[in-house]
Amino acid sequence: MDPGIWCPIEGGISAPRGFKASGITAGLKASGRPDLALVLAPESAACAGTFTKSCVRAACVDLCARRLQQSGGRAQAVLINSGQANACTGDRGLMDSVRATRILADHLGLAEEQVLICSTGVIGVPIPMPTLLAGLEPLMGALSDCGGTAAATAILTTDLVEKQIALEGMFGDRVVRIGGMAKGSGMIHPDMATMLAFLSCDAGIEPAIWQAMVCRAVKRSFNAITVDGDTSTNDTLLAFAAGEALPEQHHPVLEQGLTAVMQHLAQAIARDGEGATCLIEVQVEGTVDEASALQIARTICGSSLVKTAVHGRDPNWGRIAAAAGRSAVPFDAEALAVWIGEHQLMQAGQPLPFDRDAASTALKRETVLIRCSVGDGLGHAKAWGCDLSDQYVRINADYTT
Repeated sequence: MDPGIWCPIEGGISAPRGFKASGITAGLKASGRPDLALVLAPESAACAGTFTKSCVRAACVDLCARRLQQSGGRAQAVLINSGQANACTGDRGLMDSVRATRILADHLGLAEEQVLICSTGVIGVPIPMPTLLAGLEPLMGALSDCGGTAAATAILTTDLVEKQIALEGMFGDRVVRIGGMAKGSGMIHPDMATMLAFLSCDAGIEPAIWQAMVCRAVKRSFNAITVDGDTSTNDTLLAFAAGEALPEQHHPVLEQGLTAVMQHLAQAIARDGEGATCLIEVQVEGTVDEASALQIARTICGSSLVKTAVHGRDPNWGRIAAAAGRSAVPFDAEALAVWIGEHQLMQAGQPLPFDRDAASTALKRETVLIRCSVGDGLGHAKAWGCDLSDQYVRINADYTT
């Protein structure tokens, strides 16, 4: 990640001016861990959203998408519960989501349409509404401009660590901040990716422009990660922007910061993949365009054979070449070159002599770098994933038992 003018600061989602967040233990999880979070944006905030493309989706996803469409891309608050996905729960799922946002809106003095809701947890399990509703008052009472970490912790499920970041950039004599938090560890695959993510920005942007920025940044971040090839029913990203309007000439730099925040969170999700021991970064170059490079990179990241080879520290470059070849992106096989770390294993479609022990050592790094060149085109892209271990099987074999 190269944020350019952007520098990391503390605070996460609540770092931008005017934003508040909170996270509490309401009792939604049997584990007794934090499970209810709230993000509150300033008045008239623009809100951009991207959502799962699955046709089996939680009612809260449709509710968020519908309200953003009806409001012209504006919202001011989002309630997040963890422990129950509230997906595949019939009419009750929608009624519970509407009821929770209506009551929260009344408490906050907002129009109901300004409040969104996201849920994460076990599919088919409804939210225990008396417990959630009892938690709303203490949740609002805990709202703070220092509440980012509490909120980032409360949205987790099988995650081992919270995922948050904030960046600060100077635009002349003006400071702009972007914050974010995300959750995700299993059921992660490109196509919105399987996670929840929330971002905040204290620069004013028109909703349509903000939505376009967010979509481009998602393509280069959350839609470029994979853990296990599975998407889910609740995938949602919501990004809020509110504050003094930022002149149009600064929009490209703002988008760079937005992309940097999303890429940091996306990589954190891949690094925290269920049972993972390392992050895999795949770089592809030489394609006709960025989309083609991303498709090859995603295919390599998603290959179970590549992922298990990385876990076994086996520099089996044939698995990488095979994955690139089945990506459905046409390229000249005689132009293919492959590297693991600094070790080139293949050139012009032919194997090269290499130090197998040294290449195996490169696979033991915290971040494993795989690079492929497929031609002389200008297209290039990155994707991220993780290795596949027996722990992934154990975690998911026992998920609901």
